[in-house]
Formats: sequence, structure tokens, C-alpha cells
Amino acid sequence: MTDIVEACIARARASRTRVVFPEGHDERIVAAARRLADDGIAQPILLGANAEIAAAAGRAGVSLDRLVVTDPSASERLDAYAALYVTGRPDANAKVAGRLVKKPLFHAGLMVKAGDADAMIAGAANTTARVIEAGLMTVGLAPGMRAPSSFFLMVVPASADAPARNFIYSDCAVNVDPDAETLADIALASAQTCRDLLNEEPRVALLSFSTKGSAQHARVEKVTRALALARERAPELAIDGELQADAALVPSVAAKKVKGESTVAGRANVLVFPDLDAGNIAYKLTQCLANARAVGPVLQGFARPLSDLSRGASVDDIVATTALVLARA
Repeated sequence: MTDIVEACIARARASRTRVVFPEGHDERIVAAARRLADDGIAQPILLGANAEIAAAAGRAGVSLDRLVVTDPSASERLDAYAALYVTGRPDANAKVAGRLVKKPLFHAGLMVKAGDADAMIAGAANTTARVIEAGLMTVGLAPGMRAPSSFFLMVVPASADAPARNFIYSDCAVNVDPDAETLADIALASAQTCRDLLNEEPRVALLSFSTKGSAQHARVEKVTRALALARERAPELAIDGELQADAALVPSVAAKKVKGESTVAGRANVLVFPDLDAGNIAYKLTQCLANARAVGPVLQGFARPLSDLSRGASVDDIVATTALVLARA
């Protein structure tokens, strides 16, 4: 099986996209930027005070040669970004906008919105909530989306009875208890992520503890309502639910549990979890018990590419997440 992360790196290398990192004071970010530039994967832009970025480079033991370094508080684009921020916001305060655009997260988001960068990666030093807030206030959501979400690319190695496979798991990091409308958003965003990254047609399973009415509960009703909404918005999409995980993944189990035709049961490549408890536990169990590689969380549902990082991310993690985001850019 093709290494999907390496395939994304190759796609990013071919396009030489510009990625802005608003946490240039973090030595892991600087080291990742150095690798991205040296390997021709992307054109990194580091935001922050020049002295802080230089100090981070020293700690990382790398050179800043040929890396773009920008201090948001002294950028010549401040007025343009402030004007862009207030556009479409009749109640926006110009003074507030002037302060916001000097903040690295907001400056980076407006760089992407203005077309001065192709993607933004943050989260090594900021919480997910702060990264999402900046994304919502700058690039905004994709048309039709009510909420952002996240996904993990799960690279599952071959076992004695199954070949190696890639999956999209969602949402594992953002929405704690999504309602039916948000769950439909997550399903549709994850389907597009599958097309972008795996180069496969998505087969989306909305997961539950019930399969096709085997249990009656309000949580099951939420999933079936999400299925109806997603089908209404994307009638061409192969999506089914509610399905238990074995019915979604194992053809022999699907044949017993799912009556009638399903293009998803037993063949799912996108797993949408009913809440954050299920999603977060599932990706970690898959990672630990199946020796799977988990790349993410990566944000989705925004109008332009941006993503979060784990605050414990390694340089390798940052490079891999950047490759996934740029492959979608």
C-alpha cells in the first residue's frame, strides 16, 4: 500500500505551497520549517518577534537561512489586514481590528484569507479552542458548514486476516456532543477529506451502539437524523447508519446485521463517531492495539486550509500534519 503521508508530501512538494506558522517562538516549529524548506515540501513563513524566533532556532540547532520571518506587530500589511477583517462586519471596531491583526494567530489567518499564504498551522503553543477561534474570525467556515470539526488519518498496518488500510476518523478532537446537524456537517466534511487525501470515493459510516434499529434510544435517533440530513445535502454520497463498528468494517458481520442493500456496511473508509468520547477513545485504541499510525488532529470545515496541532507534537508530527493540510490546499 502506498504510504499516504509520503504521497501527501510528494503532492505538497509539487505545488510548493506557502504555509504560515504563527508560533515561530517554538523550537519544534522552527525545526519543522527548516525541514519543510530543505526538503522542498513547502515555503514556510514564521511569525513572531525576530529575537524570539532566532532564539528558537538556536535551541533547535538550525539556521534561519532562506526562511521567511515576519513580525506581525511591524508588518507592512497591518492596515490591509485590518480592512479585510472589518469587511462584512458592520459592527466591527477599527481599533479592535488594528490590535487583532498584530496577534500572530489572527495575522496568520488573515494572511491565508488575503491569499498571502495557502495554509496556516498552529497549536504547538496554543489551545485548540484558540486556534479555532482565530480560524472562525478570519477565514471562516466553508459554504454550508455550521461548525468546524477535526479528523485523524489512521494508517492501519496489515494483519493476519486483513490488508493494510487507511481510514478517516472524525470527530476526535473538537465537538464534544454534536447535535444531528453538526454530525451531518462532520460526515460531509470528512467525506471531502477522504477524497482529498486518500484519493478514494468515501464510504461514510455513522457509528452507534445500534445497527439499523437494533436498539432504541435518543442517541440512536440523533445518528439516524444526521444520516437523513447528510443524504438530503449530498444525495450522491455513499453514507449509511446507524452502524456498529463491526457492521461498518467487517463484511461477514455486515451481511448478518444489515438487511437490505448498503454500499457502506462492511466497507467503510470514513468512520464518524457520535461524540468526542467515542472518537477520542477509538483512535487511541486503534493506535495502541493495532499499531496504527495516527496523523492529526487536522481541522476541517473551514473555507481555507488551516489546522491545529497537539501541544505535544514532535517535529515529525508537525511535518506530517503540514503535508496533509497542504495536500488539501
